[in-house]
Amino acid sequence: MSLFKRIQNIFAKHEPPVEEKSILTVAPGDVVEVSLETYQVTGKANNASRNATMLTLQDGNTIRYLFIEEREKTVYHMYNVIDGRLDSVEEVPTTIEMDDVTYHLEEQYTGRVNVVGKAPFHTSGEQYIWQFQSDQRQLLRIEWQDGRFMLYEGETVLPADVQVLRGT
Repeated sequence: MSLFKRIQNIFAKHEPPVEEKSILTVAPGDVVEVSLETYQVTGKANNASRNATMLTLQDGNTIRYLFIEEREKTVYHMYNVIDGRLDSVEEVPTTIEMDDVTYHLEEQYTGRVNVVGKAPFHTSGEQYIWQFQSDQRQLLRIEWQDGRFMLYEGETVLPADVQVLRGT
């Protein structure tokens, strides 16, 4: 190799190494695995003030939601949408009984979410969230944004059961 080529290689800009995607940095189009099931990420709602993300996951016709929140430990909850109706934001109870399961209000908060892709709420904005838990550790989540409620039923997922298979 000539001296000129060596000098040229020293000053040449090298491409930075490609950063591996984590579950918190995935975006629509990425593929993830949760509890041995493979899903494509189709939407993402990010609440930066809480360091929380709700991913919309799709496997064929099945749509589920993975909630991720970074606290002392990263917490994962997998949800399914359920049918239900509430009349007003002011009337969300602290205890809800549904299908012989009693859910108790665990946490209530508001925050601004940024939405990308296909998500239950198609626009970014202020969102109100109520998280409930039963004595059997079943989860219930209520979201309200722009005059619309969404209700979810779910369970906690172990961190080892969540991984990114392919990023875009």
